[in-house]
Amino acid sequence: MALRDELLKSIWHAFTALDVDKSGKVSKSQLKVLSHNLCTVMKIPHDPVALEEHFKDDDEGPVSNQGYMPYLNRFILDKVQDNFDKVDFNRMCWTLCARKNLDRDNLLITEDDAFKIWCIFNFLCEDRYPLVIVTEEIEYFLRKLTEAMGGSWIEEKFEDYRAQLSTKQQCLSAWELIELVGKGHFSKGMDRQTLSMGINEVFQELILDVLKQGYMMKKGHKRKNWTERWFVLRPNSISYYVSEDLKEKKGDIVLNENCCVESLPDKEGKRCLFYVKCSDKSYEINASDKKKKQEWIQAIQTCITLLKLGRQAPHREARQKRRELRQKQHAEQEELELRMKELQIANENKQRELEAMRKKLEESAAQAAEEERRRLQTQSELQDRYRIDLEKEKMVRQQMEEQVAQKSSELEQYLQRVRELEDMYHRLEEALEDERQARQDEETIRKLQARLLEEEATKRAELEQIHLNQQKAIAQTEAEKQELEKERLAKENALEAAMLQLENLEAERQGALEQYQEVVKKLEDAANKTKSWKDKVAHHEGLIRLIQPGSKGPHRITNWGPAAFTETELSLREKDWQEKKNRPTQAQ
Repeated sequence: MALRDELLKSIWHAFTALDVDKSGKVSKSQLKVLSHNLCTVMKIPHDPVALEEHFKDDDEGPVSNQGYMPYLNRFILDKVQDNFDKVDFNRMCWTLCARKNLDRDNLLITEDDAFKIWCIFNFLCEDRYPLVIVTEEIEYFLRKLTEAMGGSWIEEKFEDYRAQLSTKQQCLSAWELIELVGKGHFSKGMDRQTLSMGINEVFQELILDVLKQGYMMKKGHKRKNWTERWFVLRPNSISYYVSEDLKEKKGDIVLNENCCVESLPDKEGKRCLFYVKCSDKSYEINASDKKKKQEWIQAIQTCITLLKLGRQAPHREARQKRRELRQKQHAEQEELELRMKELQIANENKQRELEAMRKKLEESAAQAAEEERRRLQTQSELQDRYRIDLEKEKMVRQQMEEQVAQKSSELEQYLQRVRELEDMYHRLEEALEDERQARQDEETIRKLQARLLEEEATKRAELEQIHLNQQKAIAQTEAEKQELEKERLAKENALEAAMLQLENLEAERQGALEQYQEVVKKLEDAANKTKSWKDKVAHHEGLIRLIQPGSKGPHRITNWGPAAFTETELSLREKDWQEKKNRPTQAQ
């Protein structure tokens, strides 16, 4: 499935390049050519009739990408095997899309380097279309490139570029990445050859799965002689070539879970020896120094361990881990946004509830005020009526007293007036009864007002409790934000510690390189001294020769093997033999 995903990325570039008007459709004739080229490069039998059968219901017009995908999966990708050169496949797709998209003006790199950056982009980009590479993968690639060129990574410069990138889209296409590297924005001070070598080294590691490479001596299986070879370590094999141009391959050491690598003691004048033991044979190898020997042993052992565990190459596992981390962070971000949205919705609902309760309280207060106004109005009317009645009674009493004082002799009139007075007393009692009833009504209204005030206090308490709950929810949200900020600061501190460790490792590597140069110089001085002494001994004795590669002319064969003696020694032995041969003749 991983191979299919990698192939689809390159095919997508080719299909997009054929889509001239960017409508998502390509003509059927172009699809035929594309399918034939894909089958040729991936060593799949091509069936030209199958494409016609697949699109038999369509006319000669353009065909969409969705319509081409079923044919691509069924007749090409389902038949593909891992027996073709992926570089040739990528180069074919690159040829189709580079002419349309690659801007060669003002580029400091060659087209071959641009092709390698394009392949690296396909390896690091996200598994979604249209293909883009995110900021984290851009930083990873630029770090690898800077390390391969022997330069130092400048974090502040990339942070400035990240800020510029964030204002746009936070990702780049393949052609924007080529332009970024090709215009030397992150490789100032480096010449073109150094930049090209750095791109090639990153390409070999990420695309060709080259984990380590370099010159070492290898012992032959038949002649048992030591020969210098260029070794290339991949996750499941060690290939060795005549030279680093990789033109003449001499053999492969196939690695599996049954292989092992161990150090060997010094022997035959060779130091820094180790051997790789496979099921069928063992290979003795001589590194140039102890450091390289340990590096090779550790790298080979890592490959064997990964094969035992069934895991991928380290850089592929690292890419997968980075993608899983981004997916996890994206999921956490989405979950956080969802929680924030839910809290916002809950807050809005509570605000609406509080507003409704406030309106109800205002309406209740208005009703209570209206009832109080009516009660006061009724009480005022009753008081006015009672005052009028009292005034009338007072006037009647005055009139009766005047009539009694003036007409004391007239009994009947007096009695009549007494009866009127009694009648007035009855009406006064009725008025008093009305007053008592009004006071009872007033007490009832006061109780109703007290009950309304108690309900209002209860509702205010509920409102305050809801407000307190809302404040607690907001405080909890702020605490979660602070925890996330602490996690971010912890990650930044870890990144700074990793950068400090990387600088320390760079300083140690520089010191080791200086020690290595001093050792090489000492070895050269010792070799020159040894050569001068050997020349002196050969000059005086004539029988000792330096051990050096033989001449390209025909070798002398003797009973002791090919080139076992020097010319001087051989002539002396021939002269001695002639003298011994002539002695019997002289004796006779």
